[in-house]
Amino acid sequence: MKTRPDVTTIETIKNAAKKLTGADRREFQATVTVDHCHGSPRFARELFGWSPQSIRKGLAEKETNCVIVNRKRTGRTKYIETLANWQTDIRSLVDPNSQTHPTFENTFRYTRMTAKAVLEALVREKGYNKEELPALSTMRELLGKMGYRLRRVQKTKPQKNS
Repeated sequence: MKTRPDVTTIETIKNAAKKLTGADRREFQATVTVDHCHGSPRFARELFGWSPQSIRKGLAEKETNCVIVNRKRTGRTKYIETLANWQTDIRSLVDPNSQTHPTFENTFRYTRMTAKAVLEALVREKGYNKEELPALSTMRELLGKMGYRLRRVQKTKPQKNS
């Protein structure tokens, strides 16, 4: 009967497993399960905190010597992927109405256009349908990611002579 590994060995094995992904990770987990956990996915879950399903999959891959293909992740596609010229159209609308920080303290550009105004301009000037454009809150977030600050344009104040 094999003995339980000490705490430092357990932490080292957990750390190594975190750095691997996919089939490599499952192969490593299966090998460790066979070597240190008597081949029991349940015991490996208690000892290392790993998913028993992924360990079973790794053991099956090791037994058949064939990698089981991962399922394709599903989910909603991002707006940037669905609308190819979308960012260039937004920049062409917002750039004329924006300016950099007067003292160049940061890289953000300040604009007078709100997210609602950008959505309306995309529909009016660029011919997008309202249904294919994101919601108002999403547009605010994406404009922030593009480097625009939705604030009034700041003016420079002259320094006082003292």
